[in-house]
Amino acid sequence: MAAKIRLDKLLSHTGNGTRSEIKKFVKQGLVTVNGAVVKDSGMIINPELHEVRFEGRQVNYREFAYFMMNKPAGVVSATEDRKDETVVDLLENEDQAIQPFPVGRLDKDTVGLLLLTNDGQLAHELLSPRKHVPKTYEAVVRGKVGRADQDQFTAGVELDDGYVTMPARLNVRSQEQTDEGVMSMITLTIMEGKFHQVKRMFEAVGKQVVHLKRVAMGPLALDPELEEGSYRELTEGELELLRTYRRTDLQ
Repeated sequence: MAAKIRLDKLLSHTGNGTRSEIKKFVKQGLVTVNGAVVKDSGMIINPELHEVRFEGRQVNYREFAYFMMNKPAGVVSATEDRKDETVVDLLENEDQAIQPFPVGRLDKDTVGLLLLTNDGQLAHELLSPRKHVPKTYEAVVRGKVGRADQDQFTAGVELDDGYVTMPARLNVRSQEQTDEGVMSMITLTIMEGKFHQVKRMFEAVGKQVVHLKRVAMGPLALDPELEEGSYRELTEGELELLRTYRRTDLQ
C-alpha cells in the first residue's frame, strides 16, 4: 500500500504548482478528494485510496519515476547548470516536478542512454563502484583499431594518471578509409566509469574518439526508436530488469 502523504505535497510533486500556490488553489475550492471539495491543503491522504482532482482533472501520483533518455550532444548531465542546458531541462514540467536526477553522467558531447529517476536507492545500486555495472558504448575512433588494442583493453589500460582500468571488451564492427585517415567503428563494454574514461583509454593506445554513444547500462538497452533529445518512461519489464539485476563477470 502506498505511503500516506500531504495533499499539498502530492499536488506539487505532480507539477500542479508550488506549495504556496496550491494552498491558494485549495482555498479557492479547485481541489477535490473522492468527489468532495477540500479546504485543508495539509490533509493527509493515501494515493491508492483517495481520488484527487485539480480543476476537475484527476491527479495521478507517482512516488518514483524512471525515464530513459537518448541524450543529445551539447547538453550536460546535471540537474542544473548556470551556463549550459541540462538533461532535466529537456523534461516536461510535470516530470521535472518530481525532481529526477541523472544516474551517472555522460560527457557534454556524448550521446545515448541516460537514466533519470528520483529513486535514490536504485541509483545507488547502479552507481556503486563495488557493483561494477557494465556500460556499453558505440564509437567512431580515428585510427586503425586492431588485435593489439583488443588485447590491451582485455588486460587493462593504463590511463594518463597511472590508473589501470578493469578488463574491457572491445569489438571492431567495421573500418573505412577517409580523407582524415582510417576510421574504426567499435563497440566497447567497460566495468567502471572514470572521468572521460573511454576517450582516455583510446588516447592511451594512440587513437582518438570522434563520436561516442552509450547504448546500454547493465541490462537496460537504449530504445532504437528513441530519437536524440527524446525520452520516455521505462516499461515495467525494463524496470524489473533493473531491480533484479545482478552483475555477471565480463568474459
